[in-house]
Amino acid sequence: MKAIRALLALALLSLSVASAAQDAFPGKPIRLIVPYPPGGVGDATARMIAPAWGAALNQTIVIENRGGAGSNIGLDAVAKSAPDGYTIGLFDTALVVNPALYPSMPYEAQRDLAPISLIARGPLVLVVNPAFPANTANELVALAKAKPGSISYASAGNGTPVHLAMEMLKSSAGIDLVHVPYKGAGPAITDVLGGQVPVLFAVPGTALQHVNAGKLRALAITGETRFKRLPNVPTFAESGVQGVDGTIIIGFTVPAKTPPAIVKLLASTLARVLATSEVADKLADFGLTVVAADPQRSAKMLAEEAELWAKVVRSSGAKVE
Repeated sequence: MKAIRALLALALLSLSVASAAQDAFPGKPIRLIVPYPPGGVGDATARMIAPAWGAALNQTIVIENRGGAGSNIGLDAVAKSAPDGYTIGLFDTALVVNPALYPSMPYEAQRDLAPISLIARGPLVLVVNPAFPANTANELVALAKAKPGSISYASAGNGTPVHLAMEMLKSSAGIDLVHVPYKGAGPAITDVLGGQVPVLFAVPGTALQHVNAGKLRALAITGETRFKRLPNVPTFAESGVQGVDGTIIIGFTVPAKTPPAIVKLLASTLARVLATSEVADKLADFGLTVVAADPQRSAKMLAEEAELWAKVVRSSGAKVE
């Protein structure tokens, strides 16, 4: 009996210590892993939100860039971190695309990660070099049907959302385009600007300045509504081209088994930050609209996104070794 009482006392002490640690959270700086090199929409979003989020938590949030393998390296580090709230990961659409794209994954998203919040969603815009003889999505489709396989398009890489969005267009419109993958959005958009490749899907935030300067022509945009920063660019549905509905997502996650009280605190403070007009306006500059879903709704939305993109990956045949 003495041994049993001792074990019970030890268990109660452990629970008390764990509870006190949660109550004191956060008692030290928080690490925010961005699974990409510096630059890009995800990195810029993290750096824009981190100071205000840290202030809401009365703690410093330190950003660590850990790129590679289409975000798998960084998110694997998050998944394998201690589930104590002191390691957060930024995720984007790659989180739901990669399981269908890679033959093997170092982690399983639904098992090893717990979303804090899906924070924003944004469209993709179809752009062409100004010399390309198409002013609308329908005209591009007509040109591609007249000369199958004669038009090439750039992407940020095999299996990226901008590649798969074009696969949606190819499938829905019944056209044949030649894929030219690049190692990132920067080199891809540079070659479209230079005329080496005529067509590209891009995140509005990276294409906006070039469209406004007349260096790129925007034909259509994914999503249900027009992008406020490009009000004259129609959606694909408005253009009469159906089935092109790929959008990008961005959010934050923690390792699975992170205490619910800590996840709740992270989510509630993040929601307050996202509710400010300054953050909403800055996200709009990136081509993103605030979503601010709670952990449960975020998990449901991520499952739906994974199902959507898995179908696109299967139909396109895209694979990454």
